[in-house]
Amino acid sequence: MNVHLLLSAGRGPAECAWALARLLRRLETEATRRNLETRRVRTVPGERGDTYRSVLVQITGTEAEAFAVSWTGTLCWQAPSPYRSSVGRKNWYVTAQPCQVDVPRTAFAEADVEIVACRTGGPGGQHRNKASTAVRATHRPSGIVVVVDAERQLRDNRRIALRLLRQRIEQGDEAAGRAVIDERWRLHDELVRGNPTRIERPRRPGAP
Repeated sequence: MNVHLLLSAGRGPAECAWALARLLRRLETEATRRNLETRRVRTVPGERGDTYRSVLVQITGTEAEAFAVSWTGTLCWQAPSPYRSSVGRKNWYVTAQPCQVDVPRTAFAEADVEIVACRTGGPGGQHRNKASTAVRATHRPSGIVVVVDAERQLRDNRRIALRLLRQRIEQGDEAAGRAVIDERWRLHDELVRGNPTRIERPRRPGAP
């Protein structure tokens, strides 16, 4: 099983990007102990070295979903700022949310299309209506329907209908892909400071 988890420092200060890098390594270490594999699919570095504004992590393994749940929500890295000694704040927040990465493409096969001859009104004369040269084509898996009466021959309208169905299905897949990307960007602004679901701290030297 594969699960994708997006970690984001949101619009927080540089310390949040620093905290994200530490939390990420802690997550990866814990995943290894649980016989899970992790892969950094996409990373957005911070302004300083060894920091990240966001990281998309793929977690693979039998218990991947449960593990991702344990790391979902507001995460807190509790440590003094490495950049500003005068800052008393020690809690730096990161958000982690599961997200969809790829949208499956809709397979198109003529066997999935129901085509029915029909009559339509409008210009074109009585010949077109009497001969029922228009077609109504329905792509059963998606429910998309097109009606074509552009040509006088049934076979020509059938060919056009199939082309239109294919185009609309491709456009729908592209729109779904853009929606997934937009959703990932929206997660960057959902960081809630305080009430963390998980608090991590630097380990003392020699600690396991």
